[in-house]
This record gives sequence, C-alpha cells and structure tokens, in this order.
Amino acid sequence: MDLQHIKSTLERAGVNFQLGLSSHEITAAESRFSLAFPEDLREFLMFALPSGERFPNWRDLDDPAIAHALGWPLEGIWFDVQQNAFWLEEWGAKPSDESAAYEVVRQRVAEAPKLIPIMGHRYMPDRPAARGNPVYSVYQTDIIYYGSDLEHYLHNEFYYYFGMPHHQIDETRSIEFWSLLAG
Repeated sequence: MDLQHIKSTLERAGVNFQLGLSSHEITAAESRFSLAFPEDLREFLMFALPSGERFPNWRDLDDPAIAHALGWPLEGIWFDVQQNAFWLEEWGAKPSDESAAYEVVRQRVAEAPKLIPIMGHRYMPDRPAARGNPVYSVYQTDIIYYGSDLEHYLHNEFYYYFGMPHHQIDETRSIEFWSLLAG
C-alpha cells in the first residue's frame, strides 16, 4: 500500500491529517478498548492519523465518540431485533423475555471480532490482526462489504479522487459472525 499516495489523494478529497500515532499510542488504544489493529490499519494510522468528525480520534482515548462508535454495531443489531423482527436462526429460538434476548445478541457480538471504526459507519474487524481484513459498512443489520481490505475500501470510498470507478468486491476474507451478516 502506497501510504503517501493514499494520504495525498485523501487530502485532495478534503480529509485532514495529524501526525501519525506512535507505537505507544497504538498500544494504549488497543489496551483501552480491548482490540488489536490489523497490520494494514496500524501501518496507516502510524503513517498519518485522519482527523475530523467522521474519523475516530485515536489520540484522545477519552473521546466519547470512540466508545459510541465501538458500541454502534451491537446497538444497531439490537434495534433491528426489537423493531424489525431480526433474529438469526443460528442463535436458536428467540427468548420471549426481552432481557434474555438482548443477552443472546450481546454475547454473540462480544464473541465476534470487534469492529474498529474507520470512518463514519465503516468498520474493520480486529481479528485476525493481520493485513487484509475486509471493511464493512454497518448500519443496524444492513451490513455490506465496502472493501476487501483497507486499501480497496479507501479506493471505493474516495473513488472519484483516485480517478477510478467503484470496484466490486469479488473475494474477501471470511470473518466470524460479520461475514454471515454481510451475506
């Protein structure tokens, strides 16, 4: 991934950048939020930290927007369970008690790889902590692939500035739980 090319292209798209995160800041964020940045995301954030209201500020770990973004996937799934009769067959019979149903959903999401916010409602799973995890667009249970990896995602999100059309996603790494929802 040509980080300088990606950064300069995103700057043309209006994305602001701060100095990249230090290895200490990366480790602090991973520890604080019990996640592991995949290699390509770690490399990108250490090269230059995108900033602005749509991007998590990994330098300010007390920013409530990070905790909100990390809770967004569970919140959205629970909303669809309550309001739209969403329930996966793999979860077994839906408990009639709302708190028991919530516990099933909470447990399934807790067991799944944690989704790391990239920008807005675009997320990358933290497992495996290797290069090449897909990026999802997550809005309640409307979860779709938005990139087969970080670079592909950035090219898709900012396709106009990269001078290329939005690319279809042919193959992507299968991610426990989230790939099932992205179907």
